[in-house]
Formats: sequence, C-alpha cells, structure tokens
Amino acid sequence: MTDLDPRSIADLLDWKRRVFALYAEVRESADPRAARERWRASRDELFRSHPQSPIPAAERAAFPGVPYFDHDPSYRVLGEVAAMEPEHYDVTTSRDGTYGFSAFAEVRFELLGERHSLHALWLEGYGGGLFLSFRDATSGRETYGAGRYLLDTVKGADLGWEGGRLVLDFNFAYNPSCAYDPMWDCPLAPPSNRLAVPVRAGERSPHRD
Repeated sequence: MTDLDPRSIADLLDWKRRVFALYAEVRESADPRAARERWRASRDELFRSHPQSPIPAAERAAFPGVPYFDHDPSYRVLGEVAAMEPEHYDVTTSRDGTYGFSAFAEVRFELLGERHSLHALWLEGYGGGLFLSFRDATSGRETYGAGRYLLDTVKGADLGWEGGRLVLDFNFAYNPSCAYDPMWDCPLAPPSNRLAVPVRAGERSPHRD
C-alpha cells in the first residue's frame, strides 16, 4: 500500500531492499533457528519504525512485536515440485478483489508424519513471481483466519532450494499485511492450499487475547 508520490515510492523500495537482503541472510545461514531469530528481530524493527510498516502509524511506537509459535525444527521440510497443467486462478483478496495467478506445480512434502501438497502459484503480472500461501487447522483460532504466506518472491520471501527440492520452513510462515490493517489488499490462500493438520509454527494471530 503506497501513494504514488516520490517519497512513498522511495520508502517502498527501501522496504523491499531490506526484506530481500534479510531473506538472502536466511538462505545463507547454516543454522535455521538462528536465522529465524534474526528474521524475527529484523521484522519487529521494520514493523515498529518503517514508513511502509503494515502496523497503523498511530500504533507503531507501542507495538509489542509480532507473536510467534516457538521455533520447531520438525516444521522445516523439503518439497518435491511436480509439474502440473497450468490452471488460471483468480485469487480472492482481502478487499474483495482478485489477483491473477497460474497454478503451475504441486509441491509435495511430509509434515507431522503425513503426506501433504500445496499448489505453487505464479503471479501473472509483469515479471511474475512464486507465491505459496496456506490455511491449516489453526486458521481462525490460533492464527489469522484467511491464511498465512510461506513464499512470495515478488516481495523477497524466498527460502531457496536444497538438493533440487523447495525449502518449506513453516517457522517462517507470516501473516499478510491485511491481518494488521484492513487498508492493505492481500491475496488470500486459495481452496487448494488448505492443510487439515495444525501448523503451530511461524506467526500467530495478531489479535490473540
């Protein structure tokens, strides 16, 4: 969310540069737990102080930090990416619009002793980008009801690859900006990306009691 004026555009570019650099650190780290702590601390600082923060400006100074589940290494898995016939999705957004994506692959992985899959989406706009969001059994209870994001490479959220498989570390699952302020317009998790198990990793609901 930004106004089309030079100051806002400069702020948005700065936000993106910082996020891209932060995820580059995560990918280069040999210690996923330490990388998650660095990621968490950096995001808290951005949320409190940056002009492009999703936190409303009047609430930033008192913002207590993003709530998370404890780090759990069992939620870091590798996904096999299996090509599928591309399928156009009009993904609903938080403000009743849609964004055009193509589901181009099925990402298959094991989590909590069970096999699961999510559809990998590709943004159909200029330049494209990989987008992977999901809902799970905690959605609307312990976590944001409309789902969380795991990968969104247009905005720098990219956990990389290992041995030809996609890194899916749910400890890095995060809320879309609209979870903090409804003025933001965010694509939500499509019906194909709903997990029946509880994913108690990553960000919790920002509105917990």
